[in-house]
Amino acid sequence: MSNQKKIDPLGFREYDARWLFPESINELGIESVGKGFGTQIISQIKNPTVIVGHDYRSYSEKVKKNFIKGLLSTGCNVKDIGLCLSPTVYFSQFKLKSDAVAMITASHNENGWTGIKMGIEKGLTHCKEEMSDLKDIVLNEKFLKGSGKLEEIKDFNKIYIGELSKNKIKKKIKVVAACGNGTAGIFAPDILRGIGCDVIELDCKLDYTFPRYNPNPEDMKMLHEIAKCVRENKADVGFGFDGDGDRVGVIDNKGNEIFADKIGLLIARDISNIHKNSKFVVDVKSTGLFMKDDVLKRNNCETIYWKTGHSYIKRKVNEDNAIAGFEKSGHFFFNKPLGYGFDDGINSAIQVCKLLDNQDENLDDLISALPKTYQSPTMGPFCKDNEKYDVIDNITLKIKDLKNKNIKIEGQEIVDILTVNGIRFTLNDGSWGLIRASSNKPSLVIVTESPTSDKIKKEIFNFIDKLLQETGKIGEYDQKI
Repeated sequence: MSNQKKIDPLGFREYDARWLFPESINELGIESVGKGFGTQIISQIKNPTVIVGHDYRSYSEKVKKNFIKGLLSTGCNVKDIGLCLSPTVYFSQFKLKSDAVAMITASHNENGWTGIKMGIEKGLTHCKEEMSDLKDIVLNEKFLKGSGKLEEIKDFNKIYIGELSKNKIKKKIKVVAACGNGTAGIFAPDILRGIGCDVIELDCKLDYTFPRYNPNPEDMKMLHEIAKCVRENKADVGFGFDGDGDRVGVIDNKGNEIFADKIGLLIARDISNIHKNSKFVVDVKSTGLFMKDDVLKRNNCETIYWKTGHSYIKRKVNEDNAIAGFEKSGHFFFNKPLGYGFDDGINSAIQVCKLLDNQDENLDDLISALPKTYQSPTMGPFCKDNEKYDVIDNITLKIKDLKNKNIKIEGQEIVDILTVNGIRFTLNDGSWGLIRASSNKPSLVIVTESPTSDKIKKEIFNFIDKLLQETGKIGEYDQKI
């Protein structure tokens, strides 16, 4: 271990922490983050217990051990549940005596990244203010000192698997479970079989090099592979899980890639028929169909558009007592009686199976019954962490100015602007575009949608891209339309 502590301050993101390891943080740096989180907990709770888990990367267990060392040095007691998923850690807080949780994971980020998702309040993860506080404590070494105890919890994964496997279905649904060689591979197939599915496994063997593609349900390469497998096996549905199992992507029975917000709308419809007068929370990247859906209106349901990010949506679902929340990235949140309020990709897949179990139609028919919209994938042009928020602020001002001057975009006026997270602008025909800063990577996020045509969807993207290129601060895109 190097005697010189290394911590890149930019690794402290809006609601979690992520670094390249060991390039931008080393073992001593990780230990300091553990000290910082421990200090936060001790400042609020006397003699606390923290549950910690890690994902399947070659260095994750090493990172976890150093993080735990930091926690123990502040007086926190630690329960280590070992190799697991992020939702397993969140779930453990409800089943084991615990005051806080931390998960060592970089989720869907490429191999070489590490990170920490952490939270104190049950079912919730750090918000922006808590992350800012953590950053201040760590970088300025404002640590409390104490002496905690470590306990290893064996076989907690079995409790998690058993809990989700209780959700039995009546139909024999054939599913493809794709895990991108990430940690979900040792959970998702067994749980889906446990509820009664016929499961075809795709890239479920653990391999931290991610040899075929990143385990990311927004990655088109991953979705294409699942689609191919669904068609070849005549499956009813395909599921793609991210690296730490808190997100899911969905492919219908014909091999069509269905964006998660559309799946969310179908699930919301199904839920609303049973739980009328419910609230739903969706992120600003999500389809505009929620606002005008006939089924949700008939069942007197309300939809709230909120900030993108699992921490933000999770909190909003909790604060507004919404029955469910949906992110276009594939984070779904089910509150009681459907879940504990946190994001769990496998529970989300179960809810899709229940949807199919409750319907006489297949998934393609259900999707086809929704009003047609033309959606882009989520696109991320590179933008430096220390520049991306200024870029978004400037773009926001430009678009507001266009609206105030009634300047048209491809012949249409801007009729509405939402700035809860970046800027989402809507045109006369309901088409919209979103530009925001990524919360966990040096990049921006762009999404466009049109209820009218694929052409308008692309024109909105071209308009956004032109504004961004004029800044001179944009690099290569991860994918484009």
